[in-house]
Amino acid sequence: MRVSASHLQQLAIFTTVLTGGGISTMYSLQQQTFAESDYHKLALQKLESCPVAMETLGSPPLKVHSIHLTDRSNRVDQRVAQIKIPVTGAKTGAYLYTCSVRDPDSNRWNLKEAVLKIRTGETIDLLNPPIGTGQ
Repeated sequence: MRVSASHLQQLAIFTTVLTGGGISTMYSLQQQTFAESDYHKLALQKLESCPVAMETLGSPPLKVHSIHLTDRSNRVDQRVAQIKIPVTGAKTGAYLYTCSVRDPDSNRWNLKEAVLKIRTGETIDLLNPPIGTGQ
């Protein structure tokens, strides 16, 4: 049985499109899982409650970008969630480095570290924020 070159070409295109769509769907679902997680929400709440950090970024509005899944700073297991969240405001961008630990008794996440590293090189510890205005 002979298969024509055009049929093989169509099969290759179909397979490529199907694979690309599957990968895109999985990537999107993984990003959604991160965004809906308690450790992600806790970190962003801490950032939004720090006026110095928000002023430094030029927020509101605060734009939260997708986590880079291949970045080795992002590690999540049953007990510890360590993530690096890219954020931007009207003035500048930054990475929010966080570490959360799950309490085995209550099964709730507790934020243990939240540091905003701004593009300019400045860092703001959100668990011990500076007093005053950010410049």
